[in-house]
Amino acid sequence: MNLKSPKKKKNKMSSKFSYSEPHICQCLTRLSTLRSDDVVTITSNRQKTGKQFADEVLCLARGLLQLGVATGDIVAISAFNSDMYMEWLLAIAFVGGIVAPLNYRWSFEEARLAMLVVRPVMLVTDESCHCWYSNFQKDDIPSLRWHVSLNSPSSDFMKMWNVLTTEMLKKNSVSSLPLNYCWAHEGAVIICFTSGTTGRPKGVTLSHAALIIQSLSKIAIVGYGEDDVYLHTAPLCHIGGLSSAMTMLMVGGCHVLIPKFEPKSALEAIERHKVTSFITVPAIMAGIISLIRQKETWKGMETVNKILNGGGGLSIELIKDATLFFPRAKLLSAYGMTETCSSLTFTTIYDPTMKTYSQHHQTVANIKYTSVHQPQGVCVGKPAPHVELKICVDGSSPVGRILTRGPHLMLRYWGEIPAKAAHSSNESWFDTGDVGSIDEYGNVWLIGRAKGQIKSGGENIYPEEVQDSKGIYFMDGNISSHNNWENKKRSSSKRSYISSPILA
Repeated sequence: MNLKSPKKKKNKMSSKFSYSEPHICQCLTRLSTLRSDDVVTITSNRQKTGKQFADEVLCLARGLLQLGVATGDIVAISAFNSDMYMEWLLAIAFVGGIVAPLNYRWSFEEARLAMLVVRPVMLVTDESCHCWYSNFQKDDIPSLRWHVSLNSPSSDFMKMWNVLTTEMLKKNSVSSLPLNYCWAHEGAVIICFTSGTTGRPKGVTLSHAALIIQSLSKIAIVGYGEDDVYLHTAPLCHIGGLSSAMTMLMVGGCHVLIPKFEPKSALEAIERHKVTSFITVPAIMAGIISLIRQKETWKGMETVNKILNGGGGLSIELIKDATLFFPRAKLLSAYGMTETCSSLTFTTIYDPTMKTYSQHHQTVANIKYTSVHQPQGVCVGKPAPHVELKICVDGSSPVGRILTRGPHLMLRYWGEIPAKAAHSSNESWFDTGDVGSIDEYGNVWLIGRAKGQIKSGGENIYPEEVQDSKGIYFMDGNISSHNNWENKKRSSSKRSYISSPILA
C-alpha cells in the first residue's frame, strides 16, 4: 500500500478551537514530563514509561496524517485490551479523528451494521476479530479506505486485504511533520455503541469535554492518583473501560492491561504488579472471589485499595466477601449509562477508614432490610460533581422521570439531526428513561424503567419493585446481578450501571 504523503487537506476545524478548549490528548504532556521515567503501561512482558508511551502516540499520529487521515474522519477499532489500543485511541483523537470502538465479541453482521451507521474510513483489528474477514466482501463497507492490523498478522492475510500494520505507519511517519491538536466538529472524539431500546446499534457521540468531566468526577470521588496501579478488567470498547482509561491517563497512573477478563489472569496480574484499583461487575467479582477461595495465600488484600462496581448491584454475600478479601479497599458503586459518558451518581458501600470490619457487616444486614422496604426504590447515591439531575414529576407524586443535563452528556446519537432550541423547560434536559426520586439529602432513589411501568389499581408499578420485594438486594438498580460485560452490550436496555464503568 502506498504510504506516501497525500495532498494536504485543509483542516477546517482546528482554527475554530482555541487554547481554552479541552482535548483528551492534553494528558500526554504530563505523561512525558512528570511521569517521564515511570512505567505507565504494562501489557504482558512489555512495559512503557510515560515518555515512551507519549512518543509512540505522537509517532502514530504522524503516520495517520501522512497516510491521509483527516479531521473528522472516523476510525473503527476492534481489539483486545492493550497499550497499543490506547495509543490508537489517543493518536486518532490527536489528529482530529473520531474513534468508533467495536465489540470484538460481535458477529460480523453486528459489526457491519455498526460500521454502516458511522461510515469509517479505516478499520483497525487484531487477532480477536480476524474471523470477520471470512465474511467480509470488498464492498460491504463502501467508506473503508484502509485496513490496519494492530499487530503483525500472517502474510496471507495481509496480501489478501492489503493490510497495513501499526509498525508500518510508525516507521513511515515523518518526524519533522508539525503536530498540534485538532478537533472534529463540536469536539466529538468517540462514538460508543449502545443497543438502545430497539436492539440495533446506536452510536453515542461523546466529546472531549464529557470524557474530561467524567475523569475529574472519578478522581474526586474514587480518589484515583498517579500512584495507582490500575487493572483493566473492562474492555476498551465499553464506556466503563474507556472512561476509566481516560481517568488513569489524566492522573498519570500505571495501566495493567490483560487482553480480556479471566479470573486467573486477573488475580495473577493483581499479585504480580501490586494492583491498587480496578472496576468490576457482580459476575466479575464473583469469579475473582471464587478463585481467591482456592488459593493458599492471597497477596492482593495488601495492595488493592479502590474497587468501583457497576453493571449490577452486589449481593450482600459478595459485599461481605469483597470486604473480607480486599479489607483495605474502599468499595463504591456507580449508576450511569453510555449517553452520560459513564457514571452519573456514586455511592460508597464500604470505607475501611470509616468503619470497622464487624460494624460494616451489621450495616450490610441493615441495608438488606431497609432496601427491600423503602417505598422510594433503591438508593444509588449522590450525583457526581458538575452533574445536574432533576425529577420530572406528574402530579403530586415525588416520583418521576430522572433527567440530567450538563457537559457530561453525549452530543447526540450519531447521524441524528441536531436538536432545535427547546420550547419547554424539560426539553433542555436529557431523559435517562429511568424513574426515581431525589430525597432531601440529595440522594437519588431508583425505581425502574419508565417503559416498564405497569398500571395496577390506579398505581404505577415497576417490574424492578416486584423483584426487589422478594428480597433481591442491589445497590445500583440493575436486577440482573450476574450479567457480564458482553451480555450487557447486547442488552435491550440503553441504561447501563457502571463501575466507573460500565464495564463491558
